[in-house]
Amino acid sequence: MASLTRIIEKHIEELLERASEESVFLSRKDLAERFGCVPSQINYVIRSRFTPERGYIVESQRGGHGYIRVIRLCLDMPEARANHIEELVGDTVNEQDIRRILANLQHRQLITARERLLIEVAARFQEEIGRDLLDLSPYKRDSLHAELLKRLLRSLALG
Repeated sequence: MASLTRIIEKHIEELLERASEESVFLSRKDLAERFGCVPSQINYVIRSRFTPERGYIVESQRGGHGYIRVIRLCLDMPEARANHIEELVGDTVNEQDIRRILANLQHRQLITARERLLIEVAARFQEEIGRDLLDLSPYKRDSLHAELLKRLLRSLALG
């Protein structure tokens, strides 16, 4: 039997599939009542399963009329990919996050295994230079990683 977390995740994914847009508005309270759980369980699912690395952006408004908006990053068309790369990567990203993002993009067949490998090698090389030769702080290295990843993904998206 599937876990409650997986059931809630599947439900949200199905809502996104049926939606005419690339986003859905959800209510924590309504989902918690539907699945017989506490709202914090909904928060956990959203926080752990609908991340930028997995191709989602989440907006949240708390309070009485609060909502959760889950947006699926549209990376199927080159011009859309270029627009969403900034949201996907963010301002800083570490080597582990890079691998997660690239695995997701490859899984969604938006990059090839070869492209993934080349980007991972470039990030690893940049990590070594930043750590060993330039003695950069971890934040600065992660900032440089993000910029490198965005530039490489933009070139693939527009190429």
